[in-house]
Amino acid sequence: MEKYKTLEIVPKTPNSPVFHLYLNRPYIHNALSRDFFSEFPKALSSLDENPNVSVIILSGHGDHFCSGIDLKTLNSISQPLSNDRGRTAERLRREIKGLQAAITALELCRKPVIAGIHGACIGGGIDIVTACDIRYCTEDAFFSVKEVDLAITADLGTLQRLPSIVGYGNAIELALTGRRFSGLEAKALGLVSRVFGSKDAMDEGLRAVAEGIAAKSPLAVTGTKAVLLRSRDMSLEQGLDYVATWNSATLLSDDLTEAVSAHSQKRKPVFAKL
Repeated sequence: MEKYKTLEIVPKTPNSPVFHLYLNRPYIHNALSRDFFSEFPKALSSLDENPNVSVIILSGHGDHFCSGIDLKTLNSISQPLSNDRGRTAERLRREIKGLQAAITALELCRKPVIAGIHGACIGGGIDIVTACDIRYCTEDAFFSVKEVDLAITADLGTLQRLPSIVGYGNAIELALTGRRFSGLEAKALGLVSRVFGSKDAMDEGLRAVAEGIAAKSPLAVTGTKAVLLRSRDMSLEQGLDYVATWNSATLLSDDLTEAVSAHSQKRKPVFAKL
């Protein structure tokens, strides 16, 4: 398995289709470096293409999930390389688009990604978790859409994804104030689905949910993720048309036959890898 500077992939349980992807710079609270933005899409792609992987759990090593973008990285990106303002702006735009693509890789990954958040989830950490499919956190987790305090308009996906998760009114209040909010408030806002009393409890909860999803038809799971993401930007009629087309290609699979057979025989279904 490939080694990364900023990440670690761990198949914790032998023969389990649930793999753990860790942000792995605990000494600086998993701040996001340039290496992260090149490594993250590669790691997700490798997990996506691995037929032994059904579900990915994303979490952070150390005391915090993610403290945001590394300020050294931010400073290096903003330094002009030319006296030509037009060329400097064009280069900066390409830099930003590249960073955005690293986060969007979470949505491009066919396999569901579940975020387990403890400690700080700030700035770029919010960009990451809003692109995940399911989010859980601990009671002591805290969040902040911090970019406005660094004189930046958040540009890696939070302003696009957060409103559909917590509602426009809540999203703009959090983004304009940059205020810190707790795991319990994150649950009340709908940013996370569950709050756990400790990291150990969250890890066990994550494992149980991930294993449950991994036991389902991989065609149905990947299809559900793909259709939900595409339908987010469609009208109801367009979304219905899209899922009809999707199911016309996948519905008549061996998975459907196996699911019906297992139900009638009162046993657990066994599906082929994807």
